[in-house]
Amino acid sequence: MDCKKIQDSAVIMSIVMLPHQANVAGNVHGGEIMKLMDNAAYVVAHRHARANVVTARVDELTFHHPILVGNLVICHANLTFAGTSSMEVSVVVEVEDLYKDSSRKCALSAYFTMVALNAGGHSMKVPSLELITEEEKIHFDEGKKRYEEHKGKVKGCRVPQYYRT
Repeated sequence: MDCKKIQDSAVIMSIVMLPHQANVAGNVHGGEIMKLMDNAAYVVAHRHARANVVTARVDELTFHHPILVGNLVICHANLTFAGTSSMEVSVVVEVEDLYKDSSRKCALSAYFTMVALNAGGHSMKVPSLELITEEEKIHFDEGKKRYEEHKGKVKGCRVPQYYRT
């Protein structure tokens, strides 16, 4: 299986936020932005694996700046780590107020772990990453560390007793 460069699957996606994506005060719902981020992560991982991918985990989702109706949202997404079947995608969301100025602010950031699936729905091997710059090597090592930290954690949902009937 060939190595692929990070830039080969990177993506930038933009969209203007509309009233149906916000609350009555004009603040865009966080879930709307998370969906855009998930879509960007999907495209990056799919381009890398050239197979169906699913979201396995979202790490370090951080809201840095509000997004309002009429703002332009720009999602920058690229791979940071590729394991056997899973890939980590860094997604950074910038926001631009189209009415006031052209400066952009970082609004959200997160790491999405995506898993490649074969036609039978089972995990499959993905290409490795060809790391070119020192920055890519640093991000890869950080992504590998996050991957290894999560790998040994308990899986499954735990419903609190007071929610059970």
